[in-house]
Amino acid sequence: MYGRKTEISVGILMVLGMACLVYLSVTLGGVNLFGSDSYTITASFRSVEGLEPGATVEIAGVPVGKVKQIRLEENDALVVMEIQHTTQISDDTIASIRTKGIIGDKFVKLSPGWSEEYLSENDALMDTESAISIEELINKYLFDQ
Repeated sequence: MYGRKTEISVGILMVLGMACLVYLSVTLGGVNLFGSDSYTITASFRSVEGLEPGATVEIAGVPVGKVKQIRLEENDALVVMEIQHTTQISDDTIASIRTKGIIGDKFVKLSPGWSEEYLSENDALMDTESAISIEELINKYLFDQ
């Protein structure tokens, strides 16, 4: 009923459709298939309340990386961040956990210093500011006299 030419055309369209789906999945998922274009740094915080893996890392409001992992280390939260290889982070940079808007997502804000020494793979930021807990602030004002 259908000719060989029709079957080949449908096969080619199916392969192209599948290739487009794979491309979109990889692109939207942020997967890098061809090697790493980032380096890893860490920062230790007393509290990372609300921060989750995948959160953005920003300098001056510009995304420069993402939170790769959060783990407990010596009663502090160790945040592992992937930073774009084109972004240099000075060793006196301050890392703080902030909220987008009043009740938005948490992210890591990096405030660069003036040092000309830069961090490299697996280095750690020394200066950090932990997340502010809204619940603790409310409790403090309501119940502390």
